[in-house]
Amino acid sequence: MVSGGALREHLVGFGLAGRVATAREVSLRSYRLFAARDPRFLIGIDPEMPWRQRDVLALMAEKCGVSADPGCTSGQDVIDPELTVRALDRFAERLGAVARSGGAVLLGTGHPHRLIGFYGALADALSAVGCEVLTPATGRRVDITTRFGLRTYNLDYVRGVSVVREAPALHPGCATGVHTHSPLPVRTVLAAAAEAGGPLPELVVGDHGWVCGAGQLGFEAIGLADTDDPALFVGEAEGRVSVAVPLDDGVRSDYYRPLTRYVLNRACLSQ
Repeated sequence: MVSGGALREHLVGFGLAGRVATAREVSLRSYRLFAARDPRFLIGIDPEMPWRQRDVLALMAEKCGVSADPGCTSGQDVIDPELTVRALDRFAERLGAVARSGGAVLLGTGHPHRLIGFYGALADALSAVGCEVLTPATGRRVDITTRFGLRTYNLDYVRGVSVVREAPALHPGCATGVHTHSPLPVRTVLAAAAEAGGPLPELVVGDHGWVCGAGQLGFEAIGLADTDDPALFVGEAEGRVSVAVPLDDGVRSDYYRPLTRYVLNRACLSQ
């Protein structure tokens, strides 16, 4: 069992919160482009409010603990570990609720190299208590616009967690995949589930476009987000994302294990 105090120490000690690797310049650029409604930074959210860059910065200061000073333009960004732990508590509460109801769950990640272990453990625990972990659209093609142009990927599942892979090199079960912010994978998966007559997820768990794309379509969605991912926090502020957990989403995969234990314990899903 991991206590809240021990988790805070771990978060700061291993760079998941406190001073994180994300550069302030990168975060500010994301806020500017989100405010300009660049689809690469909206990642599936269609904001209702006219978010200006200063509004996004103020929200990120409130939700993540980054500096609210627009004059702070360089260095490493900061995440308040207390905000991370509070958000993880809410995240665990939603997991526990769907576990008790036995609802269907969809998990997906745009960070397969870093976060597949975290989400995979959640999928295993939810499956063990009778929740159906959905895996629709396996092998389905998704065309995503990248900075290198239009690229074709295939949907696959690792430990019950959806990822996208380079096409045509699809190797089922291999814990590799590509980094993506796109909401197109989750839209494809949800459309396939609907076409097949369901079931549809009671809860979507993930990051990037998985959370924003599902939330925009009206599905309850929870996930993890870095300081340069304002879309999830705007979605939370506007009521389309249930929980956005602020943390560095690019550290070593084993650094997330204490978070896994903490969340499963709080959700009463520990084996």
